Amino acid sequence: MPNKSSKAKFFLGGLLVYLLSAGLTYGILAKGQTGTGFTSPLSDKGTPGSKENPNRKALIEVAGNKTETCPLNGLSYTKAEKNIWETRRPLLVMIENHEESRPQSGLSDSDIVYEAVAEGGITRFMGVFYCQAAAFESILGPVRSARTYFLDWASEYNFPLYVHVGGANTPGPANALGQISDYGWSVANDLNQFSIGYPTFWRDYERLGHTVATEHTMYSTTEKLWAVGSKRGFGSIDPDENEWSDDYTPWQFVKEEAADRGTDGPISYKFWDYEEYAVKWQYDSTANQYVRSNGGQPHKDLNTDQALTAKNLVVQFAKESKANDGYEGNVHLLYGTTGKGQALIFQDGQVIRGTWSKAKRISRTVFYDDKGKEIKFNPGRIWISVLPVGNEVDYGQSN
Repeated sequence: MPNKSSKAKFFLGGLLVYLLSAGLTYGILAKGQTGTGFTSPLSDKGTPGSKENPNRKALIEVAGNKTETCPLNGLSYTKAEKNIWETRRPLLVMIENHEESRPQSGLSDSDIVYEAVAEGGITRFMGVFYCQAAAFESILGPVRSARTYFLDWASEYNFPLYVHVGGANTPGPANALGQISDYGWSVANDLNQFSIGYPTFWRDYERLGHTVATEHTMYSTTEKLWAVGSKRGFGSIDPDENEWSDDYTPWQFVKEEAADRGTDGPISYKFWDYEEYAVKWQYDSTANQYVRSNGGQPHKDLNTDQALTAKNLVVQFAKESKANDGYEGNVHLLYGTTGKGQALIFQDGQVIRGTWSKAKRISRTVFYDDKGKEIKFNPGRIWISVLPVGNEVDYGQSN
């Protein structure tokens, strides 16, 4: 554990890096400004996943036998895709959900998504990118700041590449930036925009066809971020020659999806009492997946212009509390990420009233059914929404 002197040096060094990075980035962006802000040289022409669509460029051909199983989402991919992801470690990206950020870019290429309130009732996502993103370079964003409870979930991936723009740093239990340092992430797998800057990150004020506030404009791409991790010695193997997956505990997956599917009606819930961040999922029995709406509107990925979907939807209930760290308005939050709690798991058009358990920060969160047996997920995206204990989830059988 660093002493006070080393912490002070670390803080001053980090501040210097931030100021230099911010100044350099501003200078570069200012030179490239057109209209109200700098826009990425990437365009939105072409079809999703084609080489003509730089928002989501295909990097390799994915034709061929899908014989390789992804440890994160359980889906089968080609050997060529596995050859790519085996050289990397998971990329975990903080993506905001303010109304001005929608539709976001890149979540459709995630394997797993975590969703919880960041502050003021406004939710935030942490997308986990690994297998689904192997064959494409996707724009990601808007990228936002770190929160302590997301770090707890990120810790389950054994020193992942954690991508954010600064974070809560008031001394106390919500001090995400201090915790990143304490966890040993500060100069290795911590991909903080403040220390990286342009051209890995850039601001795009007109991504949505109209001007948005600066805090909703930070973007990067999967390939740029993985390149930074590799340069820092954090590919699949870390600088100490440890393979990230050696200490990773995968979830269990079914070999075949259930043929007997339910007919669940819409699944609806709020995090706080704000309609703008209320969520609804509609079950599609043909595709056996859940289609997301947010704030009363279909929730799409700008890269693909397609609705966000999940094969597995988990609603995890956790104790929410104020950090009481002296920050203005006491807006910093805490969630009980360790211990045990209740959960609802939606699969195959049916609900499982189960539980969750996480022994410590670096332990895997495991979900169980009502008989105490570990849940086996359907291969595909897993979406975990973390709600305060006591919140209601409306679901039922459709007519």
